Amino acid sequence: MSGTEHLTVERAGATLVLTLNRPEARNALSLPMLAGLHDGWLLADADDDIRSIVLTGAGGAFCAGMDLKALAGNGPHDVPAPVRDRFRADPDLHWKAMLRHHRPRKPVIAAVEGPCVAGGTELLQGTDIRIAARGATFGLFEVRRGLFPIGGSTVRLPRQIPRTHALEMLLTGRPYTAQEAERIGLVGHVVPDGTALERALETAELINANAPLAVEAVKASVHDAEGLNEADALALELERGRPVFDTADAKEGARAFAEKRPAVYRRA
Repeated sequence: MSGTEHLTVERAGATLVLTLNRPEARNALSLPMLAGLHDGWLLADADDDIRSIVLTGAGGAFCAGMDLKALAGNGPHDVPAPVRDRFRADPDLHWKAMLRHHRPRKPVIAAVEGPCVAGGTELLQGTDIRIAARGATFGLFEVRRGLFPIGGSTVRLPRQIPRTHALEMLLTGRPYTAQEAERIGLVGHVVPDGTALERALETAELINANAPLAVEAVKASVHDAEGLNEADALALELERGRPVFDTADAKEGARAFAEKRPAVYRRA
């Protein structure tokens, strides 16, 4: 697998690794990169052999947000015609790529090194598990540029971290260290520089060893229950969870436990 311009796509066992690949621009989001991300999410959804996704960046950076030079009309104008045509045909394509209007069925793990700011922090909020290197930085800088964090942050961030921290991040536009991000709950783990991808792949392997139908049902239940009252959320949990018990994988899990062996799950 190679991906498209500005994004590399690789397989690591049952994990799809998507790498933002514009290191000279700190992986600022470009149209080819967004098109590649969208294709990566769809690939993971369609391939039953893929059980998890790791999103990372090349060259010691995660993502510095949108390419503001291009946004201001000062950037390169060499976007391939097929890419431009895709965005004209689907005005929602960039939101799907940014995980604003698309939720992959498989768990998405972010491995963050260096800057993860503006659109990078917005993209991060669409991931499920987040691992940051000690030198990583975060922040929503849009208000400093007269812009609005329209990638979902005014909705998602207060649901993912305490409201006071969300509003401080949104309204001050200041940078946050990895340690601050962990303290407020934006990321789950802080690891030594240069090891975020390794830790993300280790986490992916733990997920990959589990029953894929159960994993996907759990992820869907957590997402769909957000914003519901407890009674409705619990009803939805039963709707998502009960069918899992009737799968062949559930029976295999019980047999493997009784026989003291690793389970072999077949998505059935």
